[in-house]
Amino acid sequence: MSQTQSLQSNTSESKPVQYSKTYHFPVQIYYEDTDFSGVVYHPNFLKYFERAREHVIGANELAKLWDEHDLGFAVYRSDMLCHDGVEFADIIDIRTKFYFESKYRTVWLQEIWRPNGKKPAVTAQIEMICMNKKRQLSPMPAQLIDRLGEAFSEAVIF
Repeated sequence: MSQTQSLQSNTSESKPVQYSKTYHFPVQIYYEDTDFSGVVYHPNFLKYFERAREHVIGANELAKLWDEHDLGFAVYRSDMLCHDGVEFADIIDIRTKFYFESKYRTVWLQEIWRPNGKKPAVTAQIEMICMNKKRQLSPMPAQLIDRLGEAFSEAVIF
């Protein structure tokens, strides 16, 4: 069983999962991202994944969601595996795809690929929930679901 298959089985055993297209987000690794040995300090991977998700949703869309609907996203669960080191001066490719678990939750499958990598250096599954400013679980607005739904080959149905 592959890592992706094992991660999938943790969240949705009863319904088939429909993934979005895969998004690519390049990240330059700077010296400040690394430890004394020139290898990326592992918490930085979470920052790179966050930037890639923001790139998919859009900063303006996230600001509008907060300003007009009093809604935002929070990490509910995160599983990350480091398979290989990422080093100073690499330009990595963050590969991101997601699916809707419900109108409240999205699940993001993300991978970090080094230049000319034969396998991902880091893999993660991040579950995001939509919450209001009072930190209560809230459904995503239909407009956001429709916009993110454009990344799928078939209509998204809850």
